[in-house]
Amino acid sequence: QLQLVESGGGSVQPGGSLRLSCAASGFTSDYYAIGWFRQAPGKEREGVSCINSSDGNTYYAGSVKGRFTISRDKAKNTVYLQMNSLKPEDTAVYYCVAPREGMCLIVEGAIRFRERDYWGQGTQVTVSS
Repeated sequence: QLQLVESGGGSVQPGGSLRLSCAASGFTSDYYAIGWFRQAPGKEREGVSCINSSDGNTYYAGSVKGRFTISRDKAKNTVYLQMNSLKPEDTAVYYCVAPREGMCLIVEGAIRFRERDYWGQGTQVTVSS
């Protein structure tokens, strides 16, 4: 089984930065794409970003393009999400996820994740003054 462990969440002021990490271990961990989604109270769940292992392609939600950067260190089986210029609307619980099919799932331009995917435990990101 693939296991995902997240770290790096916290509280920052608007305009600040955070770097989230997702460490993967277990069954063929280097095969899987790794993405991030977030859930905020009263808002729709949103796929934030995803990176393929096979071709290195990256994907971003329109709401974070130009501010967030996803990267992967295959030697460490770790995916990072660098979040800059944070806004209050970025406040959410962030989850890393590995699609079971091994590739980022993009449907009509949106990053999608499914219940059958492998999930991290979630980490809280709070952006406020």
